[in-house]
Amino acid sequence: MRSVIYSRIKGTGSYLPEKVLTNLDLEKMVDTTDQWITERTGIRQRHVAAENETTCDIAEKASRHAIAAAGLEPADIDLIIVATTTPDRIFPSTACLLQERLGIRGPAAFDVQAVCTGFVYALSIADKFIRTGSARNVLVVGAETLSRILDWSDRSTCVLFGDGAGAVVLEASEEMGIISSNLHADGRYKELLTVPHGISQGFDQLKESGGFIRMQGSEVFKVAVNTLGRLVDEALADNNLSQSDIDWLVPHQANIRIIQATAKKLKMPMDKVIVTVEKHGNTSAASVPLALDVAVRDGRIKRGETLLLEAFGGGFTWGSVLLKY
Repeated sequence: MRSVIYSRIKGTGSYLPEKVLTNLDLEKMVDTTDQWITERTGIRQRHVAAENETTCDIAEKASRHAIAAAGLEPADIDLIIVATTTPDRIFPSTACLLQERLGIRGPAAFDVQAVCTGFVYALSIADKFIRTGSARNVLVVGAETLSRILDWSDRSTCVLFGDGAGAVVLEASEEMGIISSNLHADGRYKELLTVPHGISQGFDQLKESGGFIRMQGSEVFKVAVNTLGRLVDEALADNNLSQSDIDWLVPHQANIRIIQATAKKLKMPMDKVIVTVEKHGNTSAASVPLALDVAVRDGRIKRGETLLLEAFGGGFTWGSVLLKY
């Protein structure tokens, strides 16, 4: 009888660009203050990619850290999934560019676009590949250079976002790993958080405007808090678990107030929530794997513990992954 195959996180990695932009730096650029940014968002600094540094560049560094942590070589990877909303090119995919950088030939490689929920989407997809026997070692990456699509004169958005990458290697295992995932989207909210121009719509405006992020912050906050609360209930109910069964919450690092509201819903003290938003701001698809890698490497997250990863992003998209680390 064939044993049950699970997908389990074998190694984690992350990377932040060298350039740091603090709140004090932003005070000199737009009409804002360090106090306002910190109190409203929890962000103290963000990292900005160098002029010649691309999403693939930072994805590669995070990926190599994850592969090394897994005790593998790039040649052992048989599927690459990159979650990003800021690809190097329209095509080929950033996953294909990353594959070439890593010296891998042949296995499938593709991008996923779900903005801030991208890594959660990608992890769920990778889980399905492993459970069906289609892959054994999957590199799952969240990487962004959001600084490229920021209007640095718009104080409502430029204070929030940063660049970075996080990665995991997911392996086929007989040990329990990913328990369940829940993915959702609702396009009715498309105008609340968007880059309003693209390739088949408004390409001329994209070139003229720089294709900047536009956000209705207060509305996004309200929907995010309510949606993430329901998402927590859903993940627990699907697995007949209670809040006390979760050892760590690893949330999307967008805003400290959203993180706190989600933790309250889970009845989880903040010392059991992984928070890194103050160090890098909202890095979209990179933020969940960044936070995960930090907590794994500093020893907070240990093998056998139960984690709930969750995110909410433009689309709107939202989702969670419940897993045994």
